[in-house]
Amino acid sequence: MNMLDIQILLIMMVVGAVIAVESRNLLSAIVAVGLVGLFQSLAFLLLMAPDLAIVQLVVEILGIVILLRATIKRDTISPEGGFRFLPVFAGIVLAAPIVIAACLTALELPAFGHPLMSVAKTYIADGLAKTGAGNIVAGIILDFRAYDTLGEAVVLFTAVIGALAVLRKVGRKQKEERSAAE
Repeated sequence: MNMLDIQILLIMMVVGAVIAVESRNLLSAIVAVGLVGLFQSLAFLLLMAPDLAIVQLVVEILGIVILLRATIKRDTISPEGGFRFLPVFAGIVLAAPIVIAACLTALELPAFGHPLMSVAKTYIADGLAKTGAGNIVAGIILDFRAYDTLGEAVVLFTAVIGALAVLRKVGRKQKEERSAAE
């Protein structure tokens, strides 16, 4: 893994995020958000985390499809009026704890490239004895990390169901209206 590749991807993600935030065209902002997710997926691949890359890519694609669908159906009429204090203040109050928690968490992380490996050492040392599986990777995924794997499956299932709900062509109201007309 070349650190320069990761740094280039990070810079491209930041540029994409800035374009998404600063763009006045909603469609351009959605495309920029999609590029950020794609670059993040590529970064996961370079960091040797293909499972995260796949989940990121699937959720990103479904999210972009939903955003595009919502954007195409949305009225483009913007409300008239000036600056409103309450929504901005509420956003800052709600975002501040998240930003503070993220900063405190980042300060506690080990230096990049020097993981703690405390959990992985246990998996490697005791994995065969505790799971009885011949394949240590399958043993870790199905025994030690079963809830995590189940959570990933639930996220993917929920994303697919949400996309299908948004993208369906015939809604319930339209069916009822057709039945009443016949």
